[in-house]
Amino acid sequence: MPECDHFDANCPSRLLFDQIADKWSMMVLTVLDAGPLRFNAIKRQLQGVTQKALTQCLRRLERNGLLFRRVIPVSPVAVEYEITPLGRTLLPPFRALYAWTLASLPEVEQARAAFDAQRSA
Repeated sequence: MPECDHFDANCPSRLLFDQIADKWSMMVLTVLDAGPLRFNAIKRQLQGVTQKALTQCLRRLERNGLLFRRVIPVSPVAVEYEITPLGRTLLPPFRALYAWTLASLPEVEQARAAFDAQRSA
């Protein structure tokens, strides 16, 4: 792959970053860390995700090689998703980001409150 400006809108690395840094992608991969799940099981764990948003997210993750999609030949046909070895390499950074979020939330909330108070004054 030729070198490109990583901030350029057409750079493949930027597209990949946009796709893996999406909140649903992070949550889907984290949910699948425990093992393969069917679509509805994933949807139940991700409160607020729409069927369309989840379908699009799963397709992006599959296209990027971060999860496997397996059709289960039962009646009716079922589909199961499983994180790939490449997808598993994203879990440590996601865990670190989640830990940072929990540790920093009180400070972030204070900053938000101060900002909001200043804006309303």
